Amino acid sequence: MARPLHDALVGILTDAVPGVPVGDPFDPGTVIGPMTAERHPQNVERYVGIAREDGGEVVVGGRRRESGGGFFYEPTVITGPPNVSRAVQEEIFGPVVTVQVFDTEEEAVALANSTPYGLAAGLHTRDLARAHRVAAALEAGIVWVNDWAVLDPAMPFGGVGSSDYGRENGPEGLEPYLRTKSVVISLA
Repeated sequence: MARPLHDALVGILTDAVPGVPVGDPFDPGTVIGPMTAERHPQNVERYVGIAREDGGEVVVGGRRRESGGGFFYEPTVITGPPNVSRAVQEEIFGPVVTVQVFDTEEEAVALANSTPYGLAAGLHTRDLARAHRVAAALEAGIVWVNDWAVLDPAMPFGGVGSSDYGRENGPEGLEPYLRTKSVVISLA
């Protein structure tokens, strides 16, 4: 988070995150549903503990939630963990966001690209030239600018680096199922 915007954004997250609807995935109002198994929220809890041990501060959430017999974890915001923390460097696969501070565009890109994973990235800017420049520099399979999680079946989706397991959707998603064969016939 750009240093001048850090406190304002953390304040917005602190106010908004507790109101994110967690619950039944069949309820249209639910934003975060249950996790897949009992060990999943335990794993998220472990990563939140790592962030705390590394100096991060949990400003919202940070606990398992008992709700409707499912496996839930509260939406969580952690500020200040160092970039080398496993909670920053590894994929948590839970409702957790870590917030790091940067001073320059170059530093922001370096922070984003310092992890071995690269499924998705997002940035917010009013500057179209910056949007193109930063999106091109980010090592991610998809970059959302001023939005998040917009997908279309015609648009390929997949990661880079350790998040690279091929592509879904679009023509690129069909390639693993195809076996191309060339046939050349001369009739003369």
